[in-house]
Amino acid sequence: IRDKTRLTMGRGPRKHLKRLNAPRRWFLGKLGGIWAPRPSSGPHKLRESLPLSLILRDKLKYALTRREVVMIVMRRHVEVDKRTRTDINYPTGFMDVITIPKTGDAFRVLYDVKGRFVLHPVEATEQGFKLARVNKIQLGSKASVGRNPFAKGVAGSIPYAVTHDGRTIRYVDPLVKVNDVVKIDLATGKAVGHLKFEVGNLAMITRGANTGRVGEVTRIEKHPGSYEIVHLRDKKGTNFATRVANVFIIGESTKEGVRSTISLPKGKGIQLSIMEEREKREKRAE
Repeated sequence: IRDKTRLTMGRGPRKHLKRLNAPRRWFLGKLGGIWAPRPSSGPHKLRESLPLSLILRDKLKYALTRREVVMIVMRRHVEVDKRTRTDINYPTGFMDVITIPKTGDAFRVLYDVKGRFVLHPVEATEQGFKLARVNKIQLGSKASVGRNPFAKGVAGSIPYAVTHDGRTIRYVDPLVKVNDVVKIDLATGKAVGHLKFEVGNLAMITRGANTGRVGEVTRIEKHPGSYEIVHLRDKKGTNFATRVANVFIIGESTKEGVRSTISLPKGKGIQLSIMEEREKREKRAE
């Protein structure tokens, strides 16, 4: 007799997500049903993404039900990074630009200082580009990214970069290194500039206890065999630190001071203390 325990393995990827297991930053009510929309496979990880259905229904209130969300996306009204998306569970993530041409609205997905997703409205000048962090730089094999027809041997290998949103950019600028950020033109998908990961530049934290905070890089500690630690200082003068993998450069230092390439959401990435938050609430109540 065959052992039946060996026949109980899963068949394919999981297609369901229970509401209690959904990421906390989605802010779903635990009494709103058993299930939550499970993000499809895509450029962002499940726990670092926000599906389109939650954006249209819960965040923007364009729809009241899942059925209305289906009707909106199947009419091709929603674009993510200038590409029409008809999957209601398409995973949007940090720095993605969501545009709805029918209403003229455009939003950039960012974090607030409490680590929650924020749909930050952007002007027309900001809709055409996004920033992408470089996670890997390699010389490509012929099968994956092709070859340079004007060179032979190893010299014919094409250098490419892989970004945080799953993009592969061929012939990346030789000055771009891992942890740097490239500016991508959404119409062409090509890199049109870059921001260096170095002391003096402005950065936003994308993971950890300091998610959403914005500060100037003051020091980079290297620990061979362990995690590199980056120290930052915000506009209030408060110092904080995090791992290098959590740092996303968004601006560089100029003669006028440190300037952000993108507009920032309410609060400008400055975390308030408990006392300061209480004073702010009291002023609003007056």
